[in-house]
Amino acid sequence: MDAPVALRNRRQERQLWIEWTAGECAELSHARLRAACPCSQCRAARLGGQISVVDEQVQITAINTQGYGVQLVFSDGHERGIYPWMYLRELSVA
Repeated sequence: MDAPVALRNRRQERQLWIEWTAGECAELSHARLRAACPCSQCRAARLGGQISVVDEQVQITAINTQGYGVQLVFSDGHERGIYPWMYLRELSVA
């Protein structure tokens, strides 16, 4: 999966805006992305049936590209998850 053409953190709206190709765009809320964190700790909790309530006020404070995806740093201090491009694409159509 190719990287998006553009990626913008709209902090005021608490949205991550992604442009995959010309004209194909998606917006994901910061809270949704935090709840869907793909790190091993968060995935294990979800697989174990633990439902983590995410504060709707959580924000992405930094975005670090990793080649195959992006590391999102959140205002609650969580920074372990690297979101592969394919995973972000799946979240944006789900």
